[in-house]
Amino acid sequence: MSVRRLLRHPWTGLLRHPWTAFLGRRTARLVLSLGVVLTASFVMIRLIPGDPVRAALGVDAAPGLVAARRHRLGLEEPFLSQYRHYLDGLVHGDLGTSLVTGTPVAELVRTRLPATLEIAGLAFLVTLAVALPCGLLAAIRTRDGRHPRTELAFTAVTAGLAGVPDFVLAAGLTALLAVGLPLLPVAGAAGIESFVLPVLALSLAPTAVLVRIVRVEALKVLNEDYMRTARGKRLPSARRYLRHAAPNMATAALTVAGSLLPALIAGTVLVEKVFARPGIGSAMAQSVAAQDYPVVQAMVLVLGTTVLLAGLLVDLLLAVLDPRSAIRES
Repeated sequence: MSVRRLLRHPWTGLLRHPWTAFLGRRTARLVLSLGVVLTASFVMIRLIPGDPVRAALGVDAAPGLVAARRHRLGLEEPFLSQYRHYLDGLVHGDLGTSLVTGTPVAELVRTRLPATLEIAGLAFLVTLAVALPCGLLAAIRTRDGRHPRTELAFTAVTAGLAGVPDFVLAAGLTALLAVGLPLLPVAGAAGIESFVLPVLALSLAPTAVLVRIVRVEALKVLNEDYMRTARGKRLPSARRYLRHAAPNMATAALTVAGSLLPALIAGTVLVEKVFARPGIGSAMAQSVAAQDYPVVQAMVLVLGTTVLLAGLLVDLLLAVLDPRSAIRES
């Protein structure tokens, strides 16, 4: 699209611009996904058997007290009426009140969310910082069938780590680094040392998955014609790999990293429970056991929204790195 035409018809040109279409599709997808998450957070907690009011007040609570609490919370209303009230509350910024503690859920989210974002964000950065260079180095060392023992060891270690659940890694790291070798604190959120174990437990499996994919993509890049040309010109190794190979494999690596984000954020639920960290995940685990409807709904909504926004940021970053992808989807 020419600049002259865009200046002559700015709104028409802007609406037809590939980036506008790309952002419009991503925004529509985000809104639709948020609607699904919002509805799922409301419905699924109500599928859990039991009476949340009875669970909150105790089994010895008087029937009249239980009935009055249910009426005050609107739990006796039809399902659609409860859903309408839930949406109305969200529009006005009201996430409800905890059935167990009586505190506003919005306050609970405000105090708990930063702790979850800290360990999830650090785990994601560690995953990228380790997987990208290690995958490239593994591809360089094992290119064209060289060093088969290194390739075998790489495959065995990464496959083993990728298949271990987060809570098993958390328990194993605790036993090794906090109990067997008392180098790090077992639990809590005091000091920089307290981040090491939960971040490791969250990032080890995604790192193992991503580093394998980075190696495969790097092997493809290293066999491209322009890489052969660079080797033929005897360019320095650092220039060949960092300037030519790394940027061309970054798009695929970031795409996979974006797909690993939901599992990484969901893993905070168990990891925070294991390490007694005061985050969204531990609060949601406690609330599910107590059938605390408002808290569980809010936590699922917050975690789901975080995943969706992180995915949107990854899509935008990929589009910036490779503008052709945005134009191609138009």
